[in-house]
Amino acid sequence: TFQSHRHLQKEAQAQHNNSEFTEEQKKTIGKIATCLELRSATLQSTQSQEEFKLEDPKKLEPILKNILTYNKELPFDVQPVPLRRILAPGEEENLEFEEDEEEGGAGAGSPDSFPARVPSTLLPKLPSEPGMTLLTIRIEKIGLKDAGQCIDPYITVSIKDLNGIDLTPVQDTPVASRKEDTYIHFNVDIELQKHVEKLIKGAALFFELKHYKAKKRFTSTKCFAFMEMDEIKPGSIVIELYKKPTDVKRNKLQLLTKKLLYLHLHQTLHNE
Repeated sequence: TFQSHRHLQKEAQAQHNNSEFTEEQKKTIGKIATCLELRSATLQSTQSQEEFKLEDPKKLEPILKNILTYNKELPFDVQPVPLRRILAPGEEENLEFEEDEEEGGAGAGSPDSFPARVPSTLLPKLPSEPGMTLLTIRIEKIGLKDAGQCIDPYITVSIKDLNGIDLTPVQDTPVASRKEDTYIHFNVDIELQKHVEKLIKGAALFFELKHYKAKKRFTSTKCFAFMEMDEIKPGSIVIELYKKPTDVKRNKLQLLTKKLLYLHLHQTLHNE
């Protein structure tokens, strides 16, 4: 059933973007996509409430197949799924009033139930220069109490000065490779886009964990961590996680949790 439901979901998404449909048909397809996301969340939720039952998606198949002639209201009261939005910094704070902590288990998902719509923007290593040091940071994993419920989690890496100005291009990791109860695993290398010697005093490396919120239909920052210049040294390091919004000036920091959960990194310095 999960496979056929995924097939339906893909079909709904493909048709949703097709320009040959009328606005009304697009709306119906968007609503079908919403139903399938709800079913997906029900399938993967550890809580047993059956928000969306198995027979419900079966009612959708004939509608999707006959979308060109179907002109009735959908048998479910849902909103159509819009194309996923990624918000500009600061925009999400205006949309979010309640904290993530209170959301509970609803909208739980996994990388294969929602397509990853965030292309990775990792950059290659800079050419080496005599007497200069390059840094590769491996993002190993991040500890979160509800790690298994994050949808499409990825990390945005940036180097900012004390005013929050980016000193190098911002890089997004691919969506996490694996999730378990309290860890999201990335195992991905970030190549710093500046020689270590050229980093200015007061600069810091920021790591922002982002995830897709099914209920609100946008990609949001969950928490952030940072590393200051004196922490650049070879080997493993674990750094603390802070509550959003990202505090670039680092003067109003609030720890995300009292639990022993951190961002795990490994640094390699290349001296040519």
